[in-house]
Amino acid sequence: MGAWTSRDIPPLGGRLFVVTGANSGIGHVAARELARKGADVILACRSTERGELAATSIRDAVLDAKVSVSKLDLASLASIRAFAERLLSEHPSVSERGLDGLINNAGLMALPRTLTEDGFEMQLGTNHLGHFALTALLFPWLSKARAARVVTVSSLVHRVGSLKFDDLMGEKSYDKWGAYGQSKLANLVFTFELAKRLSEKSSSVAALACHPGYSATDLQRKGPEAEGSAFAGAMMKVGNAVLAQSAEKGALPTLRAATDPDASNGDYFGPRGPFEMIGTPVKVGASASAHDPESGRRLWQESERLTGIRFEV
Repeated sequence: MGAWTSRDIPPLGGRLFVVTGANSGIGHVAARELARKGADVILACRSTERGELAATSIRDAVLDAKVSVSKLDLASLASIRAFAERLLSEHPSVSERGLDGLINNAGLMALPRTLTEDGFEMQLGTNHLGHFALTALLFPWLSKARAARVVTVSSLVHRVGSLKFDDLMGEKSYDKWGAYGQSKLANLVFTFELAKRLSEKSSSVAALACHPGYSATDLQRKGPEAEGSAFAGAMMKVGNAVLAQSAEKGALPTLRAATDPDASNGDYFGPRGPFEMIGTPVKVGASASAHDPESGRRLWQESERLTGIRFEV
């Protein structure tokens, strides 16, 4: 088989996907390519204004694209619950056909320590806890579909992350990159734990993960903007221009995880190039910490406790 590209996405007519953070970058590209193959795509965005602009862009690129926008702020459990409740009213067919795919894409990187609306450290709260809550609330509809997938976007930085269960919120000690690494490791630990539970229950739902390597997106500017650092922002721009691949290519691991008929529960996709920084999407390995069963059990338990949402598979 040759290099996997968006041309390898099978027809998706009649299937429904939710993509978080679909207003820009990898999420926007993924939503557009899913729509190009005939899927109905819900752009779940914190800013509905930016979401509508993204939807217009997709409609301009894809004739008859079936895309809609729904407000979702992953830093707010109330917003996540409201999104899940609106799904049925905005898309009544979900009650019959289910939800075919959830792409947990939205994220924040290397922010100074701030808190979510619910008092969680912002990066863990948004990147992991928000997506954990969203997946739990949408799981009944994912289970209703014939072969739904939950795809969660991690990062190469997971390899330097650690889950500090005695200080998950960085109250004792905080480092912006350490917190980012922790959140991205949490994405993988969650995925592999979910995959295990799905397998044990012989569920039709599959959990997969991916990472985009080093891709030029808006993600790199958010940290410097939050810190008010023009120098850091300039360095990120240089890195994006010189080293990074495009968002178009960075979205391919996400799209392969979400659509490749040969992909399986528990698979992890990333670029095949040097150090997994750039290249076409292939199955890749994760750190030993990501596969630790005790971390999986404990993170699941803590995520339920912190969000107040029971996630029964």
